[in-house]
Amino acid sequence: MTEQQPYEVIRGYEHFELRHYPEHLLAEVSVEGSFEAAGNQAFRHLFAYISGENRSNQAVSMTAPVVQSEGSQRIAMTAPVVQEPVGAPEPGQQAGTHRVAFVLPEDFTLESAPQPTDPVVTLRVVAEREAAVIRFSGRWSQTRYLRQLEHLRSALPVAGLLETGGPRFARFDPPYRPWFLRRNEILVDVSRASD
Repeated sequence: MTEQQPYEVIRGYEHFELRHYPEHLLAEVSVEGSFEAAGNQAFRHLFAYISGENRSNQAVSMTAPVVQSEGSQRIAMTAPVVQEPVGAPEPGQQAGTHRVAFVLPEDFTLESAPQPTDPVVTLRVVAEREAAVIRFSGRWSQTRYLRQLEHLRSALPVAGLLETGGPRFARFDPPYRPWFLRRNEILVDVSRASD
């Protein structure tokens, strides 16, 4: 089973959850393309990184969820795969820049994680945060994503929450999983209006 990114549910609302995410480390790639194509474009780079295309700067215990091989480490895959837009597409264009990331296992730090050999892959620490999260099943389409994002955004003021960061799309399942069984989420960083 794929390791899940840890979080704590602070409060459940009718249409979403408010969660606390601890500080975590991402391996990410920025790609140009449509919403639907971005994940596929970035996946091969990220999968190569966790499969051993990296520099090993440390010995790794055989009991850890990491297997060391000559000159590289194999990293356990975690869920979800996270995608976020970076700026808006140019007027009249459907494509834009997207960051697609794997959340690395929680025992890795920026110092202990193997460094990527592919210059397209970068490592980034994400500070702890609170996020409003809506969960849904279905296809990975921009139309479905935007519809669910609008539901989430319309529920935030009612709950006394303010959006403080851009949305992120999280995919938990492989593409061969039937669309109606897929777990998808949209996360938006928030603060409480009373803060």
